[in-house]
Amino acid sequence: MSKIRHQSKYIGLFVAILLTGGLLFSFTGKNDKLFAIAKNLDIFATLIRELDTYYVDEIDPDHLVTVGINAMLDELDPYTDYIPEEESDDFRTMTTGEYAGIGALIGNRVGKNMILMPYKDFPAQKSGLRIGDELLLVDSVLVVEKTTPEISKMLKGPANTGVNVTVKRGPDTLSYNITRKKIVINNVPYYGMVNEDIGYIKLTDFTTNAGDDVRKALVELKSKGAEKLILDVRDNPGGILKEAVDIVSLFVPRGREVVSTKGKMESVNSYYKTSRSPVDKRMPLAVLVNERSASASEIVAGALQDYDRAVLVGRKTYGKGLVQSTIPLSYNTQVKVTTAKYYIPSGRCIQEIDYSHKDINGNGISVADSLRKPFKTKSGRTVWDGAGIEPDIEVEGKSYAPITYSLVARSLVFEFVNEYFIENDSISAPREFEVTEELYNEFVTWLVDKEYDYTTRVEKTIEDLEKFAKEEKYFGEIKAEIDSLKKSVHHNKEQDLVTFKDEIKEALEDEIISRYYYEGGVVEASLDKDEEIARALAVLEQENKYTALLEPKGEK
Repeated sequence: MSKIRHQSKYIGLFVAILLTGGLLFSFTGKNDKLFAIAKNLDIFATLIRELDTYYVDEIDPDHLVTVGINAMLDELDPYTDYIPEEESDDFRTMTTGEYAGIGALIGNRVGKNMILMPYKDFPAQKSGLRIGDELLLVDSVLVVEKTTPEISKMLKGPANTGVNVTVKRGPDTLSYNITRKKIVINNVPYYGMVNEDIGYIKLTDFTTNAGDDVRKALVELKSKGAEKLILDVRDNPGGILKEAVDIVSLFVPRGREVVSTKGKMESVNSYYKTSRSPVDKRMPLAVLVNERSASASEIVAGALQDYDRAVLVGRKTYGKGLVQSTIPLSYNTQVKVTTAKYYIPSGRCIQEIDYSHKDINGNGISVADSLRKPFKTKSGRTVWDGAGIEPDIEVEGKSYAPITYSLVARSLVFEFVNEYFIENDSISAPREFEVTEELYNEFVTWLVDKEYDYTTRVEKTIEDLEKFAKEEKYFGEIKAEIDSLKKSVHHNKEQDLVTFKDEIKEALEDEIISRYYYEGGVVEASLDKDEEIARALAVLEQENKYTALLEPKGEK
């Protein structure tokens, strides 16, 4: 009986597949590809049936089919995904930024499930939950051993329903009764004035209402005297295309093309134009980008560059110019499939990786420089396709010392600040707060019995040299030199705490500010110490330089 029940789980699915296959067979005279699809569907269904009958142990057909589907999609590109019924809610949250829950980012630190960031003005923060609170119980269910996705699912639920959350904070165990609310992720965690006439907007997502969020921020900044603007889309992974179009519409006249999509099916070919009158089509604008600015971020940055409407500052963007559409399948499943490519106003495609051609490891191949094509902006500046969006002013990425990485990665900064937060009710404003020498020395003392050893890049290079020397039988001849190098570069943790004090203090400052002022406070605190913001300010404050960057080279 168990075998019969087990088989019944998938028999309906494969009857549907085979019926579809039967229909497809009738078209084999017209289309060999349809015949190949039908034949292989038949083989796949037969294989699953025979495995269930003959395999020595019981199998889970649902699991095997899902594995097979995912393996098939892995042959295409990273953005084409199968979405089983049980993951539909998570997918909707990811794409729209909307869900019902308590409004907090959770995660695992030092082996403990914790609140990492309660979103400001949402139930978790209003109830009193704090960053660093260790999650113990959700509605009387012990969650200490559960995974982050499992806990997240428990915290979500219908709006206006209650959930009890028990946490450990220092020596105390605290319980909170929280009413779930509809959560709409804020796309603009911070906006404000950098100086008397330059405003700043941090845009972190392109979920629902991103365009309105930026519009509201821009209007308010102009009312405060902003005559120039920095729009920051660094680390923004993109999202809803319409929101990108709406944001470009704030700065570009109505009726201008922002992006087009072109694919194999005529139905996916579309043109998107600015549809509203701009808030300001003349104010000098700098857009901050980096290697993690992707998709909709690249459309905004690229369109503004193509219309010579903004100077781009930072580093080359990610290079995601592929469009996905969500197609419903049987049994409430879906597939998110790449259906087209993005083309911005100059005509260039921003996609960098060619997934139709793979290397020996199965990875897509970057478009060769020799195959990249030049395009022109509105004023005649040359821009290139095939490698994301390249900035007008390039700023080298900031690197950190191994000791700083170690202290952050081992959550030692996080743990120290947890204790600081419990003992201190408030701090000064984000742009005023700084870690004093006294506080830094407290941190150094606190580290005395903590493990945070690390290997520097130079030490790693010497280790590799020693390894290869032994493999190639040269070690005996150069052992003395290697030993001397080891002695010369062997790191001293105590000295590194002095040498790299400034960047370690910066990590402490960011962590402390996040406790009191959340994500927006961290952004605000960076305004006076961020190199890319400084470079954007410099060009916005020099009208001649700003204008020159937007003119074709060789022309006045």
